[in-house]
Amino acid sequence: MLPVLLLVAVSTATAITPRARDLGFLLGAIPPLAVLSYGPLATALLGAGVVAVLNIPATHLNNPGNTDLLAIVFVAVLSVFVSYVRSRRDAQLDTERAIGEAVQRAVMPPLPERVGGVGCAGFYRAAQDGTLVGGDFFDVRDGPYGVRAVMGDVQGHGLSAVATVVSLLGAFREAVLDQPELESVAARMDRRLTVDSAGVRHAELFATGVLLEFPPDGRTVRVVACGHPVPVLLHEGEALEVAVTPGPPLGVGLLGVDPPKEVTVPLGPGDRLFLASDGVWEARDAEGDFYPLPARLAALAGAASAELPAAVWADLVRRCYKVRDDVTMLVLAPGTSAA
Repeated sequence: MLPVLLLVAVSTATAITPRARDLGFLLGAIPPLAVLSYGPLATALLGAGVVAVLNIPATHLNNPGNTDLLAIVFVAVLSVFVSYVRSRRDAQLDTERAIGEAVQRAVMPPLPERVGGVGCAGFYRAAQDGTLVGGDFFDVRDGPYGVRAVMGDVQGHGLSAVATVVSLLGAFREAVLDQPELESVAARMDRRLTVDSAGVRHAELFATGVLLEFPPDGRTVRVVACGHPVPVLLHEGEALEVAVTPGPPLGVGLLGVDPPKEVTVPLGPGDRLFLASDGVWEARDAEGDFYPLPARLAALAGAASAELPAAVWADLVRRCYKVRDDVTMLVLAPGTSAA
């Protein structure tokens, strides 16, 4: 609206008093300003309006020099051209952005509120602006061996890590259907990364991950950790880190080192599991201290599962913790919905 308001203001002022004719130079700024907000047609109309105002006797601006008038006409025409180019570029960017969002949503579709007998609530915030998927990933799938969930963090972040995320999620979704042991699911994902990096010089392709399996009865959860922060168990108002034997990150070849060990954790009524990526655990305050996630989860344990990830994010922001990586959170509540 600024170009229109400026045209109206200058025209009105110069029509009221001849002393305002010194404001006429502002008219030359209207076409370039129009480029920022309007398309070529509106820019052309505003440019024509400027030329018209300069030739109306009532505005006391009808005696500009030929050079000045030609300069303004040239600026107006050039502004129309620039507006046309900008409009074409914006349309192309909108199309590319829509395609990119569709692809990224296909990689990580919205998490349902319930998968099998497990209520789910997720939160994802990519570190790179303008992207929906970065180096973090999670998924929850129902299969013949129960509900299985995964959260992981690929080396790096942003669009460069999306291809690796796609490979890992594909391997996980296939393994959920045909691997009876949770360690075997981790081994399948490890093999996927190992194969992808084979023959690539200095690939250094790896990812951390944690996998969970909920049997149909919902009384226990099996956990396998591969270099990733462990889940936090919310039990009767307390937040306790699950004790696991951490294995090496995915992609280093689990066959050549000690594989990760599965642990079984008993669950009581109302228990929930909270998973978070390094972006949450390693957030730092002004003094360089890490975000005390278990302590803060205990303070926020009264929040509903669906609201808990957003509550943790709001707590991070409110306490001025600086986040340098993708932020991913997942709440799993066996036997209940996420509401």
